[in-house]
Amino acid sequence: THQSHDLSATKSYSSGAAFQISTPNVKQRSHRTRRNSHETEIAAYTFAFASSHIGMSAIRRDLIDRIGNFAEGWVGTGRQLPDFWPGDDAGGQEIFPTQEIAGRQLYRILYTTVSFTTLGMGFGAYLQSLSDDPIAAAAIPAFDKVAIYYAVASLTSAVAIASLINPSPLSLVPVYEQEGSDNENVKDRNGAISSINATPNNYNNGIRRNDSKKLQAYGLTRITRHPLILPAAPWALATAMIMGGQLRDFLFFGILSVYAIAGCAAQDLRVVKEEGSVGTVFDPDDSLQDFFQETSFWPFGAILDSRQSWEEAAKEINWVAVVAGIGIGFKLEEAFVSFLQSFAEIPIS
Repeated sequence: THQSHDLSATKSYSSGAAFQISTPNVKQRSHRTRRNSHETEIAAYTFAFASSHIGMSAIRRDLIDRIGNFAEGWVGTGRQLPDFWPGDDAGGQEIFPTQEIAGRQLYRILYTTVSFTTLGMGFGAYLQSLSDDPIAAAAIPAFDKVAIYYAVASLTSAVAIASLINPSPLSLVPVYEQEGSDNENVKDRNGAISSINATPNNYNNGIRRNDSKKLQAYGLTRITRHPLILPAAPWALATAMIMGGQLRDFLFFGILSVYAIAGCAAQDLRVVKEEGSVGTVFDPDDSLQDFFQETSFWPFGAILDSRQSWEEAAKEINWVAVVAGIGIGFKLEEAFVSFLQSFAEIPIS
């Protein structure tokens, strides 16, 4: 009887021990499965963002025409921009003066909606991955171990911020100048004034829009013709390292880095092959080709082969904006990382 009882107790203990041993394994498999699922979602949505962004840009001339034809009934309704907003020379203050402009504006809305939706879903999957990972917070390095990456993120953000006030055909930011300035419209290789916003006297409250200035190498565009988007590549990789350099970090931020380079290269290719418009230049002419021949894709390329001058670039760059951008970039990076860390510490219900 005692032997039977001891054997029964031994079996019971063995069964309990096996259960205790197997339970962590089940939890580990569950965490691994969820992590793999999140990583798949991160990769899929972020790749969808990058590919749709580049793809829509590649066929945007055709999309603009189709959307313009669809919006034919909205053209010429007389709706006006507010008086304080400087219009362009194509339509003045009217919102949809032509089918082409209607197609252009609605295309931008569609383009932005698709981009924000796909990127937002990828970012959501990344946050969920942080929340579901029990060691995510512990995997994020201390500041002193990633200080160099904070410096990279701050500097590249500063360049992008400063580029917002630096004329560039690939920037979505229009160029405005005050009445009485000594600026002239940019001319192409044949001496003709660029067709991009070329009318000289369209002033509104002493300010006019003059996008032809985008076709002239100036300041940051003497260093690279992509001062707004190209800095996103090192920024994204630096942020991935700040967050711990896990697979999820490189899937999200790494794909964004590749997208920044590939997107800029795709724009260049369209211009070289004269296949379409880029940035805010919707009707390419010879002056856009001249701009591309005078500038470089990779930073400092045109300076190293003497197409551009560092002395000229240094004089034209708004250094106040760059210095202020470093401080702003650091604070933004610090706040962004703090936001991400909060998801790593507090599970999403």
